[in-house]
Amino acid sequence: MQALFTNPLFWLVIGAVIVVALSGVAAWYLLALRRLRQRQAGQMEILRAERDQQRQRLNNSIQVLAQGLLEEQLTLTEGAIRIRVLLDSLNISDDERESYRAFYLLATATDHIPILEQWKALSTKKKLELTRQREKLESDHREFVLDAAKRILGQQF
Repeated sequence: MQALFTNPLFWLVIGAVIVVALSGVAAWYLLALRRLRQRQAGQMEILRAERDQQRQRLNNSIQVLAQGLLEEQLTLTEGAIRIRVLLDSLNISDDERESYRAFYLLATATDHIPILEQWKALSTKKKLELTRQREKLESDHREFVLDAAKRILGQQF
């Protein structure tokens, strides 16, 4: 047995077996890593497609709202608030935000006016007062908002 451990051929065979075994393990991990990366790439592609579809839905909504503003199908305030929210959801650049600042200005100017259940809970007198305020703000911002609505038509973000 002693002679076996001193035989260089024995150690060469042991070394070769170890190298082959480690190479097999390395190959298995490389294949596993490759499958993982392929799966991740597929998932990223699905996420990209979903993100693009969501962006398209938001862009379409902006177009519908802008057209609705121009056709007076909704109030300037409602349109400005909705478009502002959609533009913010799209994470537009500061330059784009500045281009459509009219929506932001009117929406911000009317932020103090309650909506939905809070509006319903108001007295008639308070509702009339806030309606007059809103109409005054809309009158003051009308041309600016309508111009922004015209310019945003056909835009994609």
